[in-house]
Amino acid sequence: MKKNVAIMVFPEVEVLDFAGPFEVFAVTDELSGHVTFHTFTVAADTTTVRTRNGLQVVPDYTFENCPPPHVLIVPGGIGTRALLNQPAVLEWIGGRAQAAEVVMSVCTGALVLARAGLLDGLRVTTHHECLELLRQLAPRSQVDGTQRFHDNGKVLTAAGISAGIDCSLHLVGRILGADVARRTATYMEYR
Repeated sequence: MKKNVAIMVFPEVEVLDFAGPFEVFAVTDELSGHVTFHTFTVAADTTTVRTRNGLQVVPDYTFENCPPPHVLIVPGGIGTRALLNQPAVLEWIGGRAQAAEVVMSVCTGALVLARAGLLDGLRVTTHHECLELLRQLAPRSQVDGTQRFHDNGKVLTAAGISAGIDCSLHLVGRILGADVARRTATYMEYR
Protein backbone atom coordinates (compact mmCIF):
# COMPACT_ATOMS: atom_id res chain seq x y z
CA MET A 1 0.00 0.00 0.00
CA LYS A 2 1.25 3.47 -0.90
CA LYS A 3 2.17 5.73 2.00
CA ASN A 4 0.58 9.18 2.03
CA VAL A 5 3.20 11.92 2.31
CA ALA A 6 1.46 15.19 3.23
CA ILE A 7 3.55 18.34 2.90
CA MET A 8 2.08 21.48 4.43
CA VAL A 9 2.22 24.72 2.50
CA PHE A 10 1.34 28.18 3.82
CA PRO A 11 2.01 31.82 2.94
CA GLU A 12 5.74 32.62 2.92
CA VAL A 13 6.80 28.95 3.10
CA GLU A 14 10.42 28.49 1.93
CA VAL A 15 10.26 26.89 -1.53
CA LEU A 16 13.07 24.34 -1.20
CA ASP A 17 11.80 23.36 2.25
CA PHE A 18 8.74 21.78 0.67
CA ALA A 19 9.86 21.25 -2.93
CA GLY A 20 13.01 19.31 -1.96
CA PRO A 21 11.15 16.67 0.09
CA PHE A 22 8.35 16.63 -2.50
CA GLU A 23 10.89 15.78 -5.20
CA VAL A 24 12.54 13.05 -3.11
CA PHE A 25 9.31 11.20 -2.33
CA ALA A 26 7.76 11.74 -5.78
CA VAL A 27 10.91 10.58 -7.61
CA THR A 28 11.19 7.55 -5.35
CA ASP A 29 7.59 6.68 -6.21
CA GLU A 30 8.21 7.15 -9.93
CA LEU A 31 11.37 5.04 -9.92
CA SER A 32 9.53 2.33 -7.95
CA GLY A 33 6.69 2.02 -10.45
CA HIS A 34 4.27 4.30 -8.56
CA VAL A 35 3.67 1.90 -5.69
CA THR A 36 5.48 3.54 -2.77
CA PHE A 37 4.36 7.11 -2.01
CA HIS A 38 1.40 9.38 -2.71
CA THR A 39 3.02 12.80 -2.22
CA PHE A 40 0.81 15.88 -2.00
CA THR A 41 0.51 19.36 -0.55
CA VAL A 42 -2.00 20.40 2.07
CA ALA A 43 -3.05 23.81 3.40
CA ALA A 44 -5.74 25.39 5.53
CA ASP A 45 -7.81 26.04 2.40
CA THR A 46 -7.58 25.80 -1.38
CA THR A 47 -6.50 29.41 -1.87
CA THR A 48 -3.34 29.76 -3.93
CA VAL A 49 -0.37 30.02 -1.58
CA ARG A 50 2.23 32.70 -2.27
CA THR A 51 5.53 31.23 -1.11
CA ARG A 52 8.71 32.99 -0.11
CA ASN A 53 9.96 35.04 -3.07
CA GLY A 54 6.64 34.86 -4.93
CA LEU A 55 6.16 31.34 -6.30
CA GLN A 56 2.46 30.51 -6.27
CA VAL A 57 1.28 27.02 -5.35
CA VAL A 58 -2.23 25.56 -5.38
CA PRO A 59 -2.59 23.04 -2.53
CA ASP A 60 -3.80 19.56 -3.43
CA TYR A 61 -5.89 19.20 -0.26
CA THR A 62 -7.24 21.17 2.66
CA PHE A 63 -6.95 20.23 6.32
CA GLU A 64 -10.54 18.93 6.11
CA ASN A 65 -10.21 16.65 3.07
CA CYS A 66 -6.56 15.58 3.36
CA PRO A 67 -6.01 11.82 3.22
CA PRO A 68 -4.58 10.56 6.52
CA PRO A 69 -0.82 11.05 6.24
CA HIS A 70 1.62 8.28 7.03
CA VAL A 71 4.35 10.94 6.75
CA LEU A 72 3.57 14.55 7.71
CA ILE A 73 6.12 17.17 6.67
CA VAL A 74 6.08 20.69 8.08
CA PRO A 75 8.47 22.94 6.14
CA GLY A 76 9.79 26.29 7.29
CA GLY A 77 10.19 29.83 6.12
CA ILE A 78 9.27 33.19 7.58
CA GLY A 79 5.60 32.15 7.33
CA THR A 80 6.05 29.79 10.28
CA ARG A 81 5.99 32.77 12.64
CA ALA A 82 2.32 33.38 11.84
CA LEU A 83 1.53 29.66 12.30
CA LEU A 84 2.86 29.80 15.86
CA ASN A 85 -0.22 31.86 16.77
CA GLN A 86 -2.84 29.85 14.88
CA PRO A 87 -4.39 27.34 17.30
CA ALA A 88 -6.42 25.60 14.58
CA VAL A 89 -3.27 24.86 12.56
CA LEU A 90 -1.36 23.65 15.63
CA GLU A 91 -4.31 21.47 16.62
CA TRP A 92 -4.50 19.95 13.13
CA ILE A 93 -0.77 19.19 13.17
CA GLY A 94 -1.00 17.67 16.65
CA GLY A 95 -3.96 15.50 15.69
CA ARG A 96 -2.42 14.31 12.44
CA ALA A 97 0.92 13.72 14.15
CA GLN A 98 -0.68 11.29 16.60
CA ALA A 99 -1.93 9.05 13.80
CA ALA A 100 1.06 9.47 11.44
CA GLU A 101 3.95 7.03 11.35
CA VAL A 102 6.45 9.87 10.94
CA VAL A 103 6.44 13.63 11.43
CA MET A 104 9.26 15.62 9.86
CA SER A 105 10.11 19.29 9.98
CA VAL A 106 12.41 21.19 7.68
CA CYS A 107 14.10 24.40 8.76
CA THR A 108 11.84 26.54 10.96
CA GLY A 109 9.05 24.00 10.65
CA ALA A 110 10.64 22.76 13.89
CA LEU A 111 9.32 25.90 15.59
CA VAL A 112 5.80 24.86 14.66
CA LEU A 113 6.35 21.31 15.91
CA ALA A 114 7.68 22.78 19.16
CA ARG A 115 4.62 24.98 19.60
CA ALA A 116 2.41 21.94 18.88
CA GLY A 117 4.18 20.13 21.74
CA LEU A 118 5.84 17.46 19.61
CA LEU A 119 9.53 17.96 20.45
CA ASP A 120 9.74 17.39 24.21
CA GLY A 121 12.68 15.18 25.17
CA LEU A 122 14.03 14.95 21.61
CA ARG A 123 17.31 15.98 19.97
CA VAL A 124 16.26 18.56 17.37
CA THR A 125 17.55 21.14 14.93
CA THR A 126 16.38 23.98 12.71
CA HIS A 127 17.90 26.69 10.52
CA HIS A 128 21.17 27.88 12.06
CA GLU A 129 19.83 31.41 12.52
CA CYS A 130 16.86 30.15 14.56
CA LEU A 131 18.51 27.71 16.98
CA GLU A 132 18.06 30.08 19.93
CA LEU A 133 14.38 30.64 19.11
CA LEU A 134 13.91 26.86 18.99
CA ARG A 135 15.56 26.59 22.42
CA GLN A 136 13.00 29.10 23.73
CA LEU A 137 10.03 27.28 22.16
CA ALA A 138 11.26 23.77 23.04
CA PRO A 139 12.97 24.13 26.44
CA ARG A 140 12.58 20.40 27.17
CA SER A 141 14.40 19.42 23.96
CA GLN A 142 18.08 19.16 23.21
CA VAL A 143 18.69 21.65 20.41
CA ASP A 144 21.73 20.52 18.44
CA GLY A 145 22.71 22.49 15.35
CA THR A 146 25.77 20.36 14.57
CA GLN A 147 23.91 17.86 12.34
CA ARG A 148 21.93 18.34 9.11
CA PHE A 149 19.06 16.36 10.65
CA HIS A 150 18.09 14.34 13.69
CA ASP A 151 16.07 11.11 13.56
CA ASN A 152 14.20 10.46 16.81
CA GLY A 153 12.14 7.59 15.43
CA LYS A 154 8.70 9.07 14.91
CA VAL A 155 9.91 12.69 14.75
CA LEU A 156 12.67 13.94 12.46
CA THR A 157 13.92 17.51 12.26
CA ALA A 158 16.10 18.89 9.48
CA ALA A 159 18.27 21.99 9.58
CA GLY A 160 17.81 24.80 7.08
CA ILE A 161 16.41 24.57 3.58
CA SER A 162 18.48 22.03 1.58
CA ALA A 163 18.84 19.77 4.64
CA GLY A 164 15.24 18.71 3.98
CA ILE A 165 16.51 16.77 0.97
CA ASP A 166 19.08 14.94 3.12
CA CYS A 167 16.49 14.11 5.75
CA SER A 168 13.97 12.95 3.13
CA LEU A 169 16.53 10.67 1.49
CA HIS A 170 17.39 9.29 4.93
CA LEU A 171 13.70 8.61 5.57
CA VAL A 172 13.28 6.91 2.19
CA GLY A 173 16.25 4.72 3.12
CA ARG A 174 14.71 3.94 6.48
CA ILE A 175 11.37 2.96 4.93
CA LEU A 176 12.46 1.28 1.69
CA GLY A 177 16.18 0.56 2.14
CA ALA A 178 19.46 2.27 1.38
CA ASP A 179 19.55 1.05 -2.24
CA VAL A 180 16.26 2.80 -3.02
CA ALA A 181 17.48 6.02 -1.39
CA ARG A 182 20.76 5.87 -3.35
CA ARG A 183 18.88 5.30 -6.60
CA THR A 184 16.70 8.35 -5.89
CA ALA A 185 19.73 10.50 -5.01
CA THR A 186 21.55 9.34 -8.15
CA TYR A 187 18.56 10.18 -10.34
CA MET A 188 18.34 13.62 -8.69
CA GLU A 189 22.14 14.04 -9.13
CA TYR A 190 22.31 14.74 -5.40
CA ARG A 191 25.28 13.65 -3.30
